[in-house]
Amino acid sequence: MKDSLPASSPEAIELDLFVEALHRRYHYDFRAYSRGSLLRRAHLACERLGCETLSALQARVLREPELIPAVIDCLTVQVSEMFRDPAYFLALRQQVIPHLRTFPSLKVWVAGCSEGEELYSLAILFREEGLLDRTMFYATEINRRALARAEAGVYDIDRLPLFTANHQKAGARGSLADHYTSGYGAAVFDRQLRARTVFAEHSLATDQVFSEMHLISCRNVLIYFDPMLQDRAFGLFRDALVRGGFLGLGAHETLRFSAHAEAFGSFAEDQRIWRRNALGQRKETDSHVA
Repeated sequence: MKDSLPASSPEAIELDLFVEALHRRYHYDFRAYSRGSLLRRAHLACERLGCETLSALQARVLREPELIPAVIDCLTVQVSEMFRDPAYFLALRQQVIPHLRTFPSLKVWVAGCSEGEELYSLAILFREEGLLDRTMFYATEINRRALARAEAGVYDIDRLPLFTANHQKAGARGSLADHYTSGYGAAVFDRQLRARTVFAEHSLATDQVFSEMHLISCRNVLIYFDPMLQDRAFGLFRDALVRGGFLGLGAHETLRFSAHAEAFGSFAEDQRIWRRNALGQRKETDSHVA
């Protein structure tokens, strides 16, 4: 997507210098993120830190490293919910899980795990389908504070009615309450759901593949990347997936125009689930790719 901010405008130059400073000083790489979205979030950081301009924000960040967690909180989107888009999880349950059952052990990568809602959704689904004990989960995120909250597995009790409704729509085999304890205004999810989870910092912009996966779920992350960075991410997913492995994307994300589209075939088209082509298998025709 082309952003409307003229490259020669003072604000565009300030934004470029700000993200370059973040990369060179702290190794956070936002240089290939969608400019329109990034600018809005940089303005949020300015507002929260009392900076009138992006140049002022850059100056503070370079000299006050203790501000970095707050800035990264602003620059990364941490809006999610458990079993978000229930039809996606229903498709995983009904169409993907039968294939995953054929493997003696499984690895699942939740790329851009935010505060863990998607991770716990998948862990609960795998528990309900009898696969949790033979699955390793990898939950990765560039925001350290969000990653710590994901590992804690604690959510405000007021969010549970929505989580519960989504769970039921996703084909639940029991009650969501079976998987958490509540008290003092919070719900704490069962430690066993994350007992086989590796929580790690990982950037789709700069880091490489670290294991061989059977399922990758990366939803509502790539919409914040420019086309070049999206292609890099798709290349990582291609390299990480076993032949016949599955990739789940967000409702507004697609492989159609990716340089790596040939490596995938559409599997559950309506729910944006693709499958890594088996050796020698040709990509499906464009009419079958969403």
